[in-house]
This record gives sequence, structure tokens and C-alpha cells, in this order.
Amino acid sequence: MARSQRTAPRAAPDTDRIGATFARCRAAGEAALVTYVMAGDPDVATSKAMAVACAEGGADLIELGIPFSDPIADGPTIQHAAERALAAGTSTRDVLAVAAHLRARSNVPIALMGYLNPILSHGVEAFARDCETAGVDALIVPDLLPEEAEEIAPVLAARGVRTVFLLAPTSGPERIARAAAAASGFLYFVSVTGVTGAARSAPAEIGPLVAAVRAKSPVPVVIGFGVSTPEQARALAPLADGVVVGSAIVKRIAEGGPRAARAARVKRFVGSLKRALRK
Repeated sequence: MARSQRTAPRAAPDTDRIGATFARCRAAGEAALVTYVMAGDPDVATSKAMAVACAEGGADLIELGIPFSDPIADGPTIQHAAERALAAGTSTRDVLAVAAHLRARSNVPIALMGYLNPILSHGVEAFARDCETAGVDALIVPDLLPEEAEEIAPVLAARGVRTVFLLAPTSGPERIARAAAAASGFLYFVSVTGVTGAARSAPAEIGPLVAAVRAKSPVPVVIGFGVSTPEQARALAPLADGVVVGSAIVKRIAEGGPRAARAARVKRFVGSLKRALRK
């Protein structure tokens, strides 16, 4: 394996894997690469292999999607991935099993990304406990506002699970301040006013907006939505602490073929992204 974090033993519950990862990337003068895999797409075993492929390819942080029937922030590619996962019978427990599988093989930080309804259905206390057991580091909930997270965030924090909030180009100073004050993992800046997979904004357009967020934020800031090529990732990297690539990876998984071939395809692509982020 190319990097020690892939084979390091599981960290203690109070270890800040996210903070350590962004600090390492910052010291190396590069943006962190955040990759996304929909858990259960097209089945649980394959998504386990895809998550490991991301880690082996060089991802610095891995988001695992929790499939949901009404993913309001997701574009067609991730919507279809959620549909495939749900059709395969993927449950929240299966998502946690994917996280546990990845954690047993890598010390890369893991963030679950999903909507509030499945979490409430699972039970917040039980969800937080199960996240801790699976080695999950953070939770991203697109439909949870910072001012509405007061009953959830402390329960997660007690289990070592950090919270991540989304901001958009339309977010005003008050929204930015609230999200920055509430976030404990990182902030996710949506580069477009749309859904995942949409065309990205030009760096010149969002540069000042991201800079304003970073000036207020005590945690790292990553840029996502619409980043699909190494060239796009390289262009956005100077603006933030990390770059998120999701739909482009999901598309490569959906191209089909044997599980090993899909994993190799994802690993190569993630490697190309990470190389683009290195100076």
C-alpha cells in the first residue's frame, strides 16, 4: 500500500482522524481528496469493495451514502444509485456494515452522508452508538440545519461522531456563522446552487465566497457538487482544504463488470484525482 494510513490500526474513539488528515494534507501543501460511494450500490458486498478501492487509490476521507427514497440534494446519478441500493434491500445497518468493513482495512476518516428520516427511524441514540462501533467519524445530513441539530449533535458527539453542515453560494453571513459555530468535523461548501452532478461554478466565481466561509470557520472547508475530472479538482483545490468527488465515482461503479474490474476502475480514477491535487 502506498500510504501508512491505509494499514494503520483502528484509532481510539477519541482520536480526531478528520483533523489529523486535514493537518497532514495541509503540511504537504495539498488539498484533501474526499470521495463518495453509495452504500449498497449495486449491492452491499460491491459497495464494500468500492469503498476500499477509494482508500487504496489515495482518498483522504470517504463519504458513504445512506440510500433514501427522496434524496432532494442529489442529482440523477446518485438518485439512481440510491434506487439500486434500496432495490437490493440495503438498510441503515448495511450502511454501517460497509463502514465497519472499511474501518477494519483502513484508518481513513469515514463520513456517512444521508437524510434525517433514516437516522430518526434507526433511533438517534442507537445510530450514534452504532456509528461509534463501526468507526464512523462524521455525519453529513443535507436536510438538517445547524439550528435544528441541537438534539442530535450532542448525542453524536458523545460517541465521537462529528457533525458536518452544508453551505451554498447563496448562504448569507448569518447562515455561514451558524454553520461554522455548529460544525465539528468540517464544512461542506456546495459549489453550485443545484443538485449533485451539476456543472460546477468557475473558481473565479466562488473563490471569494469560499474565502469568506474559511475566514469564519474553525474547521476545514471542502468544495463539492459537480467536480468530475482531475482538471476540475486541481482548479478548485487552491480555494479550499479539500475537494469532493462523488457522481463521477458512482458513474464508474455503474458501468458494470466483475466486482474486481469495478474496484480497479475506481482505484485508478481516485489515484488520478489525488495526483492532480498534489503540487
